Formats: sequence, C-alpha cells, structure tokens
Amino acid sequence: MKRIGWLSLFILAVLCVSQSVQAQSPRRKTHIVVPASSVEKPADLGVNAHTHLKVLMPEGGKFAGAAQPQELPPFLGYFYETPASIACIYNLVSRPRPGCNPDETTDNPSGGSGAIAVVDAYDDPNAASDLANFSAQFGLPAADFSVVFAGGTRPKLDPTGGWELEESLDIEWAHAMAPKAKIYLVEANSNSFNDLLSAVLLAANLVASNGGGEVSMSFGGSEFTEETLLDAIFTQPGVVYLASAGDAPGASWPSASPNVISAGGTTISRDSSNGRFLLENTWQDAGGGPSLVEPRPHFQDGVARVVGSTRGTPDLSFDANPATGVWVLNTNLYEGQPGGWFVVGGTSVSAPALAGIINVAGGANSSAQENQQIYRGLLNPFVFRDTFYGTCGINGGDFAVLGYDFCTGVGSPISYRGK
Repeated sequence: MKRIGWLSLFILAVLCVSQSVQAQSPRRKTHIVVPASSVEKPADLGVNAHTHLKVLMPEGGKFAGAAQPQELPPFLGYFYETPASIACIYNLVSRPRPGCNPDETTDNPSGGSGAIAVVDAYDDPNAASDLANFSAQFGLPAADFSVVFAGGTRPKLDPTGGWELEESLDIEWAHAMAPKAKIYLVEANSNSFNDLLSAVLLAANLVASNGGGEVSMSFGGSEFTEETLLDAIFTQPGVVYLASAGDAPGASWPSASPNVISAGGTTISRDSSNGRFLLENTWQDAGGGPSLVEPRPHFQDGVARVVGSTRGTPDLSFDANPATGVWVLNTNLYEGQPGGWFVVGGTSVSAPALAGIINVAGGANSSAQENQQIYRGLLNPFVFRDTFYGTCGINGGDFAVLGYDFCTGVGSPISYRGK
C-alpha cells in the first residue's frame, strides 16, 4: 500500500475540518418565494385582496437539522427570529440578553388582555393544533383561541395554501407578542373585499365584547377611488385596527385608511457567524409612500413636510424582510407540498405582531387615539427605534432619515412605552 505523503495528510485534514464546520452550521443558499396568494392581478383592483407574505426557502425546500427542545428554534444555526429574540431586540422583556441570539434567548413576552382578532380568507383546518405546537416549541403558554366562520359555515380551503400559511403566521405571532390576550381567527368565505370587510365588522364586535383590543388585517391591495367610502368600517369604539403596508413600494389599502395603523417592514441585521444583533435598517421591498386617494389625517400634520397633503404610510414598522424572517409552523399543504416549519417575511408579519405589542401596552382604545400616541413618540429613543439607514420606495428614491419617513414611518418599537 502506498504511503500517504504529508501534503496529502494536510489536504485530508483541511477537508475534514471543512466538513466538520459545514456539519455544525446548517446555513445554506436560500431564495425568496412569493406565494400565489400574494400576487395581485389587474382584475383584483378594489375587488379582491391578497396576502402580504414572502417565504424564505432553502435549497431542497426544507430546513434541516435535529429537532430542538422547547423554547429554542426548531433548528439551530439559522438565526431567524423567535418570539424571544424579537422581544429581546424590541426591549419587551425586563432583561434583554446581550446580542439577542435566537439560539440562546428564551425570555418571551408575558402580557396581554382583552382580545386580538385576526381576519383572513378561507379555512385553516390545522389552526388550533399548529398554534398549540408553535407555543410548545417556544415555551409560550397555551393560547385562549377560537375560530369563527364569518359566513356562518366553514369556508373552503385555499387551493394554493397561501392563505393557510397566512393564518398560521397571524395567530401564532399575535399570540407570541400578547400571550394573555384572547385570540380570534375570523375566517372570511373568500378573499373578496366584500367577504373580508364583513369579517372585519364581526371581528371588531368580538373584540369590543371582550373588553377591547385589536383587529389585525394582513391583507390589502392597490388603492382605488372608492376606498374612502369604506373607511368608516374601521371605527368600532374600543378597537384598534392594524393593516400590513404591503410588500412593494407605494401605499396599499386598507393600510392607507386614516382609521387604521399602517404596519410597515424593516430588516434585522445579525452577525452570520454568531447570531448577534447588529442593527435594524430598512427593507427595500416594504410597502410605503403617499396615498393616491386619502387626504392627510390630522395626526400626521407634524410630518406634513414629508407626506404633503396626503396620508403617508406606514405609521410604524416591524421586522418583515423574509431574509431575516420569523419562524412559523404550518402543517397544511402549501403549493401542493407538505407543510412544516417555515421562515416567513412580508408585512403580513408586522400587523399581527404589532397588534400584540399594542395590546400588551394597553395605552389606547381606538386607532385614532393610538395613531396620535404613535406620532407623539416620534424621535423619542425610549419609544421607537428611529431607522435612518437605507432606502426604499419606487426606484429606491426614498431614504430613511431622522424622524418620519416612507421607509419605516416613525420606526420600530422600543419597549411598550407610547404604544
């Protein structure tokens, strides 16, 4: 047998070390997928809404690794966001862990009261079990959870699975941010605005009858002339309405309604070698900009130099870049494939998560009052993280600046103050 020379041994050792490092780190090439439910068609304008989801998919379509115990992510080494890591970054817990590494941080939010109703289209048959297993994975208490069929009977399934993924995201992250709030999933018969807005009316009544709270709408569409006639839907006393600002430059409705809090998106930047939180900056695909239809509401008079004479969106923001997304459990079929753990982004994340944060803060009992409070906190570093790094908008022409901007609004939450 031939002897192995020292150079061969050196190469073999390097390969072994390389394979060992690769085995310890599951991070690999990914791509962003836009679900069919998030694609707006020309005929949808003013008629049908779509989700604001984007999904981070690894090569092969599945995240790999040994299943992890409770309170940690389902797979280690990816550094995508968990309820505890988000609570750490946004200072929602008493002693945030330095670096807020998702693989090490386990201190979850603990508050909540009243109710949060998330409104979605079609039926998620696995909603309750997925929420229970999501809660167990991350060490959250069991949710006080109910599904309500807005049309009186169980809706049909979305054949693409996009709306089921949306529903899983919405209930899981509303509960994650406000574990003690009652969570309603109000399912509309379809994604038509007629069905969804009827479901919003029902959702608001449920919230009001449970002592007040929030209605979360992670859907929307391009603006249309008649939208101002529908804004009065979002005025139930004791209810704060939130809607995702969209996943492309420009304003989206119902986010642009002056009676709604417009939830925008940011990017959480981490050190890819150790998961340490570095900074929060803009997400270039986040929805935002001046409304083409709605006049400037009085609570934005102080930022008129930015928004002009029209409603500006978003109002505030939350991590929504799918490349820095959140873990979601959805065991329904998704685009014909078995479900499981997903990493999801889009401003569909922002609406339910911010609804949970506002619920715990408990400082307002209507969207109008909440928006006034939000803008009073502008430039207060103890209330909002003012994101002034990055660009957004059509042609990347909007810049994050000190104070309000079309990229992130007033910024992202820092603690429960001023919410």
